[in-house]
Amino acid sequence: MVLSNCSGVCCSVRGVTAQIENFRRLMRTVEMLSDLGPEMTAERDFAQTANTMLSALMQAASASEGALFVFIEKPSMLNSVATSGFALIPEPSVIPLLPRHVHALSTTHGAVLLAQTSYDTFLSANGNVAPELFKCVAPLKVMGKLVGAVALGRRQGDAFYDEEGLQSLDLLCHYVALAVQNHALTQTLAQRVAENLRLMASLHGFYDNALEAFATAIDVKHVNIHGHSLRVGRYASAIGEAMGLDMNEVAALRSAGYLHDIGKVAVDKRLFGKPTTLDPEEFQEMADHTTVGHQIVTGVNFPWPKIPEVVRWHHERADGSGYPDGIGSDDVPMQARIVGLADTFDAMTSPRPYREPISLGATLTEIVRMAPQKFDPNAVHALLIQIRRDAVGTNRVRLLEDRSAGHLAPTDIDHLAATLQHKVSNGKSYLT
Repeated sequence: MVLSNCSGVCCSVRGVTAQIENFRRLMRTVEMLSDLGPEMTAERDFAQTANTMLSALMQAASASEGALFVFIEKPSMLNSVATSGFALIPEPSVIPLLPRHVHALSTTHGAVLLAQTSYDTFLSANGNVAPELFKCVAPLKVMGKLVGAVALGRRQGDAFYDEEGLQSLDLLCHYVALAVQNHALTQTLAQRVAENLRLMASLHGFYDNALEAFATAIDVKHVNIHGHSLRVGRYASAIGEAMGLDMNEVAALRSAGYLHDIGKVAVDKRLFGKPTTLDPEEFQEMADHTTVGHQIVTGVNFPWPKIPEVVRWHHERADGSGYPDGIGSDDVPMQARIVGLADTFDAMTSPRPYREPISLGATLTEIVRMAPQKFDPNAVHALLIQIRRDAVGTNRVRLLEDRSAGHLAPTDIDHLAATLQHKVSNGKSYLT
């Protein structure tokens, strides 16, 4: 029996270790994305940018040899813009492509491993470089259109390419494809400016997609919190929009909302399903997700500031009654106050193992009651604005989705807003 227990513990430890390593790999990939952003948008020679991108792609897959190609339509060919690690390779390397090669690369989803029987499916042998040099090829596509490819040779230590490495490579390929496409544009200055603006919008969209995947992974521990981080990101960005923040600040709030609970990956799964109140030790373990999350994201070069502060302080309250540091609103950045409000709003309106969801009206009444002692009144007012827009059908995108505002009349929301304004304008503290 003792041996059986030890075996189970060892398997559990190995499983947790594998999960941690996979999570670290994902975080390293996101960090590489953050590092690439300034490199790709800087005014510099594309050859230098191409070498930087190739280095990141090789690092993601742990490759020791690689080449980055752009696709030229007429005549169809792959033309290298950066190579690294190969002992002998022409500069540039050119691989002519037949229509079937273009079709195969254009319809392939993600990186593929190459073998003797598959070289001719994707690459022609009629160029100045032998396809056999490559062990893996990943097409670069934008909106389904082929714009280039990355071809990798041997892996570090001559190891086989694993699934996690290929997934990281695929994540970066979407990002690099946008830069390759932008380089290939040969339009007028006005058209190029327009394309650059669309490129930046696409990059922000790609960050959103990547972080949405992280948010889903964070919430996977228990069915009762599925979708929580995604909703908090949506609520936080909506609050920021109603407060008149610019598009970049709104995007930052959405991303901070996606990542606010990242420290919960270290919390015991059983705590999420406990149907009774947590004891002091269990509560402390749950509360530690703020500091654990802060440690995880600190040092990651996100394109927006304040992500680490939001992760650490989204449970702080204006009167200093929150955790982990017990600081007041003057020391908590507005981004953390907004995400903290969005987090509370979703927690109250969502089911939990120990209670049914609280109605929208009761939730907003309680939040208004606790402002400004607990919550920033400007953020609360912005939340009311967005929910009223839902109620009258004027929101561009519905904020609440399945949490319908139909049971709350616009006049009820107006009354709550008036109550909030009265509390703030008179400078009174309405303590219970």
